[in-house]
Amino acid sequence: MELSSILKPSAVKVAGKATSKKRLFQDLGEIAAASFGLSLDDVVDALLERESLGPTGVGHGVALPHARIAGLDRVVGAFVRLDTPLEFDAVDRQPVDLVFSLFAPVDAGVEHLKALALVSRTMRDAGICSKLRSNSDPSALHAILTAGPVTQAA
Repeated sequence: MELSSILKPSAVKVAGKATSKKRLFQDLGEIAAASFGLSLDDVVDALLERESLGPTGVGHGVALPHARIAGLDRVVGAFVRLDTPLEFDAVDRQPVDLVFSLFAPVDAGVEHLKALALVSRTMRDAGICSKLRSNSDPSALHAILTAGPVTQAA
């Protein structure tokens, strides 16, 4: 599995700022609706439901919100770089500015986990995060993300 199979160029955006998690999830839902034909409301509701189980801010300014969505046939993703970091209840209590969201089919057991592991590994790479933070062109952000680490999910 490679990030290029999960993340379309149209699913990468730069946002000035999000005023709340809910507003960020709305932005992610709009991206998922436009790029993958998903229901905006289904995406926002699923992200909010998952986030209620525990925050998906993993530290170092990175959040990995994810949800299972009925009607999907494969794992897909959306990426947003925020110009103004957002308080996100992250494990290190730092605001987030890099948000990679995954959407998986309801029954996507191992594929969802492989994708989450791949995204997590990519977003833990300080060099990749630094490049993402220093670029504001969505196509450059997509290229950085899809070049990603050489190692792949098992």
